[in-house]
Amino acid sequence: MAAARRDEPDEVRHGVPLTSLGSELFDGAGATKRDLVDHVEALADRLLPELAGRPLTVVRVRPGQRPFVQKNLPASAPAWIPVREVWSEASHRTVRYPLVEDVATLVWLAGQRAVELHPTVLDGEGRATRLVVDLDPPEGAPFEHVVHAARLVRRVLDDAGLGAAVTTSGAKGLHVVVPVRGVAVEDAAAVTRALAARAERLDPDAVTTAYLLADRGGRVYLDPTRAGGGTLAAVYAPRVRPGTPVSFPVAWDALDDVVPGQPTVRTAATVLGDADPWRASLPAPQDVPAALVDEGRTIPPPRAAAMHAGRRRARAARPPG
Repeated sequence: MAAARRDEPDEVRHGVPLTSLGSELFDGAGATKRDLVDHVEALADRLLPELAGRPLTVVRVRPGQRPFVQKNLPASAPAWIPVREVWSEASHRTVRYPLVEDVATLVWLAGQRAVELHPTVLDGEGRATRLVVDLDPPEGAPFEHVVHAARLVRRVLDDAGLGAAVTTSGAKGLHVVVPVRGVAVEDAAAVTRALAARAERLDPDAVTTAYLLADRGGRVYLDPTRAGGGTLAAVYAPRVRPGTPVSFPVAWDALDDVVPGQPTVRTAATVLGDADPWRASLPAPQDVPAALVDEGRTIPPPRAAAMHAGRRRARAARPPG
């Protein structure tokens, strides 16, 4: 019997040839490329609503290389994958983002070792449909610190009459997500800054809005920069972390039961079964209170505030004369 040719695929799924399915996904993944393909295929009906219509950034891995971020769809990609061209002011070029509209595209991306899926929070019209407060704990902090931060944010949201759902980041933090009726990017960013600032005032010893790591003092960072034109790790998508954990929805009353790093790309489909707790927990889109927009406009964007603070410190450190 003749040996199989080296360029023959291991399998073809949804019309996509797949190779090297038995290889480890990345060092420390505890999973193979096949596990990734199985995951996105099994959860496609829950992943696709999170991705459809939204320009996608991915984090890919290759054997022996560091993970890397990829925005442009490669020229070698199948012609049937739709793209959205977006002008980037930062790089002064047009970026050809892939759009994920079907299972075949998910499988193709998995075949390219695109482990992390980061859709924009903007809709197809360039308006924000979700506000996001990203809770980023300091290195080594107990997870209960992040849970406390999430509850502070929820108190602020309750006071503003806004509902939210929460999901693990798949890394070490949590994402608080507020569905809204299409909001201009600048207003979405302003509202998120206001929410973070209000939560900080509730317990400034535990949480902070300081952009610079050196200024956080071991507190959980309330990151408002995911709003507007930012991206967010998709719910149910894996992360490039030891064990390949998956971003996973959590009920507000179950935050104390979260085990960081669980579930993983190998266990998430079994944990979920046919359920979709994310869709079940997301409130309907809401109107943004005008008072929050106005308040947020008085708060400088984190990067700008950090830049001004740095200049002030530099001036203070100069010798007189």
